[in-house]
Amino acid sequence: MNSDSPEQINTNASGSEVTDQAVATNDVTDTASTSDNSVNTDAGTSDSVNTQLAQQIDSLKAQLEASSSQYMRLVADFDNYRKRTQKEKDELDAQVKRNTITELLPVVDNFERARAHIKPQNDAEMAIHKSYQGVYKQLVDSLKRLGVSPMRPEGQPFDPNLHEAVLREPTDEHPEGTVLEELVRGYFLGERVLRHAMVKVAAPKEDTPVPDDVQSSSSDS
Repeated sequence: MNSDSPEQINTNASGSEVTDQAVATNDVTDTASTSDNSVNTDAGTSDSVNTQLAQQIDSLKAQLEASSSQYMRLVADFDNYRKRTQKEKDELDAQVKRNTITELLPVVDNFERARAHIKPQNDAEMAIHKSYQGVYKQLVDSLKRLGVSPMRPEGQPFDPNLHEAVLREPTDEHPEGTVLEELVRGYFLGERVLRHAMVKVAAPKEDTPVPDDVQSSSSDS
């Protein structure tokens, strides 16, 4: 009967232990290698995700900037529209106001003519005179509150932006171009001319021609 000797048993045991150690070592190596590959894969995935997130952030920033720019343009356009609309409304209101007041000025002119030419002769006429002059004063006060003011051109140099010359009077008492008289009153509305004043303007006085008989007598002497 063949039997293994103790040495052979030990040798087999040792060989078995070596084989088990080698297997264990290979298992550890394979595990480590798998772990390294997993770490590398996870790192690559993380970098890819970060890159995508960065791209998305940049894209969102660009969209935000574009939206902000568009919003600012809309705000500026609306502000310009509001200012333009308000200006047009103010100009329209001012035009309507000028037209309405201009229609009332002839009424004021008639009141002033009446005051200048009508001379009450008795108490009844004086009562009527005071009555319509009261209406005239009320009308003038209303125009003042609206910003209407009369021109005072007498003695001032003629200004075509304010005055309309309808008469010229030769004189040596005033410089040429001086307004001598306001024939039809002019008015301002605020700082703008509402109606030009019709005026009489000073002109140079022509030399009086010397009669022929005076010239002849002067020559004989």
